[in-house]
Amino acid sequence: PVSWMSFALLICTGAGLVYHYDREKKRHIEEIDKGAKEVKQGPSVGKAAIGGEFNLIDHNGKPVTDKDFMGQWNLIYFGFTHCPDICPEELQKLVSAVDKIKHKSGLEIVPVFISVDPERDNVEQVREYVKEFHPKLVGVTGTPDEIKRAARGYRVYYMKTEDEGSDYLVDHSIVMYLMDPKMEFVKFFGKNYDDNSLADGVIAEI
Repeated sequence: PVSWMSFALLICTGAGLVYHYDREKKRHIEEIDKGAKEVKQGPSVGKAAIGGEFNLIDHNGKPVTDKDFMGQWNLIYFGFTHCPDICPEELQKLVSAVDKIKHKSGLEIVPVFISVDPERDNVEQVREYVKEFHPKLVGVTGTPDEIKRAARGYRVYYMKTEDEGSDYLVDHSIVMYLMDPKMEFVKFFGKNYDDNSLADGVIAEI
């Protein structure tokens, strides 16, 4: 039988974990906001604020770095393929906005999906996932360390909500990053944007 003392300890431990989890999430969101403000202060600061080098693998199994995305405008979203609702909604919004931008301005924007669940999101899994959204959507994955490095560079928060089993979820920042042809950060767009306002917001920055 479980004693009242053990039960109370369990409750306190759970509350502590929730507090730590919420605090970490808030801290990462604040880092994104801070990075965006730094970008507006000047190019020398802005270049280092959000983005940076990465070495990952695309959905065709080809090694890719940040340099492979230079020479084009990119709209980057971090998520995971087992996400039940938010990621599909955000990716659908992203690719819809990309098509609207093309229609309104003639500009080609490359949509990019970077997984924050490298343990499950191998190349084949990511390839099958991205083809459901748009033929030009680039899916990217990598090793846990490589993904961590890329996420850190983009100030992306992510954390497993379950430590055991294969059906865990990953809580993460819901942000899209507009990167210019030099792969320098321009602006981020949150969940409050729909496909129309996202398209207009991107066009306004180009």
